[in-house]
Amino acid sequence: MLQYIARSKENIALGAIMSKFEYVKLADAIAADIAKGTLRPGDRLPPQRNFAYDRGIAVSTASRVYTELLRRGLVVGEVGRGTFISGDIKRQVETITEPRDARIDFEVNYPLLPQQWAMIARSLAGLERVDALEAVLRTSTSTGTKSARNAAAAYLARKDFAPQAEQIVFTANGKQSLAAALAALVPTGGRCGVEALTYPYVKSIAARLGITLVPIPMDEHGARPDAIQKAHREAHLSALYLQPIIQNPLGVTMNAARRADLMRVAEKLDLTIIEDAVYGFLADDTPLAALGPDRCIVLDSLSKKVAPGLALGILVAPPRLRESVMSAVRTGGWIASGHALAAGQRLMADGTVAELTRLKRIDAARRQQTAARLLAGYQIAADARSYHLWLTLPPHWRSQTFVAAAARRGIALTPSSTFAVAHGHAPNAVRLALAPPSFEQLDSGLRTIVSLLGTKEEDFDSTE
Repeated sequence: MLQYIARSKENIALGAIMSKFEYVKLADAIAADIAKGTLRPGDRLPPQRNFAYDRGIAVSTASRVYTELLRRGLVVGEVGRGTFISGDIKRQVETITEPRDARIDFEVNYPLLPQQWAMIARSLAGLERVDALEAVLRTSTSTGTKSARNAAAAYLARKDFAPQAEQIVFTANGKQSLAAALAALVPTGGRCGVEALTYPYVKSIAARLGITLVPIPMDEHGARPDAIQKAHREAHLSALYLQPIIQNPLGVTMNAARRADLMRVAEKLDLTIIEDAVYGFLADDTPLAALGPDRCIVLDSLSKKVAPGLALGILVAPPRLRESVMSAVRTGGWIASGHALAAGQRLMADGTVAELTRLKRIDAARRQQTAARLLAGYQIAADARSYHLWLTLPPHWRSQTFVAAAARRGIALTPSSTFAVAHGHAPNAVRLALAPPSFEQLDSGLRTIVSLLGTKEEDFDSTE
């Protein structure tokens, strides 16, 4: 593994006392070498202690240099592995990309069934009529129509959770629902607690809203209540963003005890929870909002239940927060179109979404069974009901190098750093989205991944 020690003209002499801004000069020198190509994606920087010794600086100063590089997105850190030059130095906030031209896509997770198009067409028949279009395209508001709110409330209702139509607010998609909830709860410059590994787009949304995300450590049951209390003491959180059912990317579902403990902490600290239920349609678990309806804003959308081209976002807001959420939707320009509202209303009211949900649950379970069989012997984390899994890589592979190796074989994966809230705290793992490939591609792609797992990183580097 390459050990890099930069020798820049800007470096201070050994033993000199550094001003508080000298660490920036050292970071600039490394950034310049990255720009020139002297350092390439995947190259490993030396341990901070070695870097400090070579420069004659304090270890704490070396730590500031590395932190600055992480802040700029020039390097990535992998727990137990070290610090590496980023594979994409232009991207400051790493998120999942749009669909690529990969032969087999394990990256962008939208489940689509061959039979769903005929089902959707039957549901939406007649919506193209002149009178129908005139009715749905005249106006559009954050609350839609009464019939759309009734349809959404009825569809979202489940055991112990029955939202009222008056609580429903609509946006154009799930990302906009998340943005509206954050904008309503967290002031610019404020802090929101999130799971340490989380939905990637929350990072870019928070950055654009001027919100700092505070990573909450997790265990096998999800976000830890004691960690939430510690984070609030140290950072004064304004809200929490959590995925309690089939968490993305780890697939964790909170058990009843964890949900109860977490709600007690939220009540004690007077924190509102943004509950992301986008993957909740694959399970029957009770949402957090059932335990604290006045303490949770529930987010949902139709993009995964139906199709990405029908991405109606739905928020269930407590009465005390509904006006704030509606205002955020309006000022953000996140209002859903009248046509999407009308289509979503039909699909929910006539049972089409419910039937698609039933079929996709069967589909997801089959895909998980296939993955479990082919990846037997490797460390995976997944909910047997979900459309994704978390694969911990063998010690001889790094996450980003493995993703690059898979890409050269026509397979798109997502590295762990995409989901990590804190720079430098990405585990050595990748996420596999199981929804996009056909079953033939699923089998072929997983077999290729298994073959790649059995090779050495240095073998890949020398032969590719």
